[in-house]
Amino acid sequence: MEQIDREVSLLESNMERFHIGGDPPIALALALALLLIFSTGCGYHVAGSATHIPPGVTSLSVPTFTNNTLTYHTEVAMTQAVIHELTSRTHYHVVSHDTADPGGALLRGTILTEKIEPLTYNSTTGQSSSYLITITAKVVLTDSSNHILYQNANYQFRQQYQTTQDIPSFIQEDSPAVNRLSRDFAATLVSDMLESF
Repeated sequence: MEQIDREVSLLESNMERFHIGGDPPIALALALALLLIFSTGCGYHVAGSATHIPPGVTSLSVPTFTNNTLTYHTEVAMTQAVIHELTSRTHYHVVSHDTADPGGALLRGTILTEKIEPLTYNSTTGQSSSYLITITAKVVLTDSSNHILYQNANYQFRQQYQTTQDIPSFIQEDSPAVNRLSRDFAATLVSDMLESF
């Protein structure tokens, strides 16, 4: 209220300074119009206040993602990351059923592609020294009556990882890269579902 009073007094002083006056109803209408323009805000809202998930939903079912690629275990890493993110950031009861509970919602995910491409090469050996992994996925969130609440058919995430050619100290780095990528994907997905900008 104090902010509005300051804005009104500022408008009144500006009206006097620029000799805006004459007919009081016109001056008042101008003052109110300017006040409305300055007090409407810029479109931001409190995080979580505009959500794709209806208020009556109490549980989220997240079955293991479908994997349409030939890679092994990526679907498990991505599903676990999404469940962890939902559990830590929301109040919903998260289960791994294939159907939504009554009053619940179902989140289905599909890994569409997974590509691993060489990124840099070792100049002495000519072998790849780092790789870029790219995963494309789609998700659909539906309520218990199969009404779509949220969907995105083109999530794409990338993660770089290094390799070593030293056999005694060799560590397979693609799995940790998939885990990092899965955490990034899960954080983005949950934000998209909860905060509809």
